[in-house]
Amino acid sequence: MKFSYLLLPTSALIFSLLSGCAAVAVGGATTGVAVVHDRRTAGTVIDDQAIELKALNIFYGVKTIRLNTHVNATSYNGLLLLTGEAPTEQLRQNIIQRVSRIPKVEKIHNEIIIAAPSSLVSRSSDSLITSKSKVALFNVSHIKGFDPTRVKVVTENGVVYLMGLLKQHEVSPVIETIRRVGGVQRVVKLFEIVT
Repeated sequence: MKFSYLLLPTSALIFSLLSGCAAVAVGGATTGVAVVHDRRTAGTVIDDQAIELKALNIFYGVKTIRLNTHVNATSYNGLLLLTGEAPTEQLRQNIIQRVSRIPKVEKIHNEIIIAAPSSLVSRSSDSLITSKSKVALFNVSHIKGFDPTRVKVVTENGVVYLMGLLKQHEVSPVIETIRRVGGVQRVVKLFEIVT
């Protein structure tokens, strides 16, 4: 009987380790593919990933932030989007002050609200909205030269934030497509327009 009790945790550990390896392998491959379609340079893509990792290091490395907030950082072309919840203005300002020191952050778009950290149900709903939004963008076929992988979609509390380097004629159809996705409360465009 003891063997059965050991087998399950051991199997779970092995599976999680293998899953992690697969995610790293797939993640590395998808990053390479994404760079091909991205309007950012490969160096900028790497800088954005480094900014996000440094922000995560702050969120998890500072005990008061880790224990009291739910904050996400998304970087695109040097624009750092902060979303989530902090219980006090002082804690929110502490987060902004810390991330503003991260090298290569050109601008911070602060969308951290003063509230208790969101529930797992709310976060799951946001993940679903993000997934549905990304799928909806693949149905935008009437825009010449449009590539849906150039749009970064972030959802927090039903609000969808759209980032990317888009041409002017791509912006309105993208926003209208996302507005029609079920569960979307509001759309915030953070696009940079390219020629």
